Order: sequence, then C-alpha cells, then structure tokens
Amino acid sequence: MRRFVLVPTPPFRLDLTAWALRRRASNEIDRWDGEAYRRVLVVGGAPLEVEVRQRGDAAAARLEVGVRGEARAARRAATAALERLLGVRVDLGAFYGAAARDRRLGSLAARFRGVKPPRFPTLFETLANAIACQQVTLALGIVLLDRLAQACGLASPAHGSRACAFPRPEDVLALKCVRMRRLGFSRQKVQALRELAQAAAVGGLEERALAALDDRAALEHLRALRGVGRWSAEYALLRGLGRLHVFPGDDVGARKHLERWLGLRKPLDYAGVERALGRWRRYKGLVYFHLLLKRLADEGTLPA
Repeated sequence: MRRFVLVPTPPFRLDLTAWALRRRASNEIDRWDGEAYRRVLVVGGAPLEVEVRQRGDAAAARLEVGVRGEARAARRAATAALERLLGVRVDLGAFYGAAARDRRLGSLAARFRGVKPPRFPTLFETLANAIACQQVTLALGIVLLDRLAQACGLASPAHGSRACAFPRPEDVLALKCVRMRRLGFSRQKVQALRELAQAAAVGGLEERALAALDDRAALEHLRALRGVGRWSAEYALLRGLGRLHVFPGDDVGARKHLERWLGLRKPLDYAGVERALGRWRRYKGLVYFHLLLKRLADEGTLPA
C-alpha cells in the first residue's frame, strides 16, 4: 500500500464527514470502522482501494492516506476523489462566522464542528442513490445500492476483501434487468437506472455543463431524466454539484428533523421549509448535513 498525507482546510473531522457521506451503518460502499474510512474507486478501468485515517484534532488535522491497486497516477486520482468525497478543501469559515452570531445555528454548528459537506464522486452515482432511495426507507435504499455494487461493481484489489466499487454506467448496462429485479429493484427503478446509465455513457450527465447552469436550469435538465423528480434533482445539486445553499425540501426525513430542531408543532410543506430556512439561506445545505448528523447522534448510531 502506497501512502501519503493530505492536510485539510481546518476544522476537519473525518468521523463526522464519513457519517454524513455514508448515512447508515449498513453502507458497504463508504466504510467506516471507527478509525479509518475506506472506499474502492475505479481509476482507468481498474479498482483502487483508498484508506484514510486522521491524525491530530479538528483544528490541526492530517489525513494519512493509503492506496492499494495498479492504477496509474493513483495518488493524484485518490487525492482528487477524496477532496470531493470528504470536502477536504472546503472552507467553512463564513458559515462558522454566521453561526457564531446565531444562537440556534451556533449550537448545532458547535456540536458537529469539523464536518465537511461530502459529495458523491459522480453525478451518475448521486442520481443512482436518489433513485434507489425513492419511496422506500433510507436503510432499504442503501441495502439495494450495496447489492448493486456486489453484483456488478469492480472488486477491491485487497486479497480476500469483498468490498466493491460503486458500479460504473457500463457495469449497470451489462447487468440484466432480471438480475436487477432479483436484487430488489422495482421495474420502474430498473428502467430509470438503466436510462440514467445510458445517459451517462453518452455524455448526457456532463458535470461541467450542469455546473455552469443556474439552479433553475440545472433542475430542469435533471428532471428531464426518467425517475428524477424535484427531490432527486435538488439532492443532486447538493450532494453531486456541492451547492451548499440547497436543502432538498421534499426529503421527508430531513423535513421532520428540521421540524424537531425548530420545535415546530405543525408539519412543514415544501414552501414551509423554504420559509423556515430563510434566515440561513446561504447555508441551507450545511443545515441539512448537520441535521443528518444530529439524527444519527440522537438515535445512537453516531458515537458521542
């Protein structure tokens, strides 16, 4: 295993960021064992396993990175992937400054100080996550994604490891529909995932082009894809394009967490979410991630 060090923009906590990325303990694609974050990437058509450990506290963190595999330029590829997956270079100074002037936001930010906003490696993976998790519990959606990775993702180069990379578009297209159905995907989700993979394979999910669009235009483009509604498209803006002012207002779980955090007695609708977050409009996506961690901590999944 080749090793090198990354120095993230402080403050940084690997444990919190890994949990914001993985969302559930059952996630076998983004793995966290209490000390190290691991994931299998695909670089140049070959699997590359990365392992990350933090040394030092949030204010002076150093990330020890190990890479295993035969991919060329492994260090450069791993660095680029981790900067995106773990938000290593994201500077949240303005957010912490705003939180210091707001008692409610300040308490939440202090509790999870050091979490960075994670992003999936590709828009394809982002939207595949959204499609898998539609109309089912998050826990079941992640189980489906794990099964998909085991069925057609490239395996880790580590001897004896069962870890697999998230499937590439061509991997999904090579998997027969009947096999996908046996994994637990509905017919509608199978069709949506295959059309998404086809779009990605022919350049229909070009991230640079989407990143150049404003929110409205990007949402319209994404919603033209089968199986992508308002929630999935906003999810992609946040977790795929890294737009930290976006809070997916149709996310039922996130909406309930927001209601509890604000102490509201009446449930919020989509417009209500926008109104409730108006004072933090530049940081709505960061509120989303912090409330996710709050839920994990409150239910005992995230260690105190």
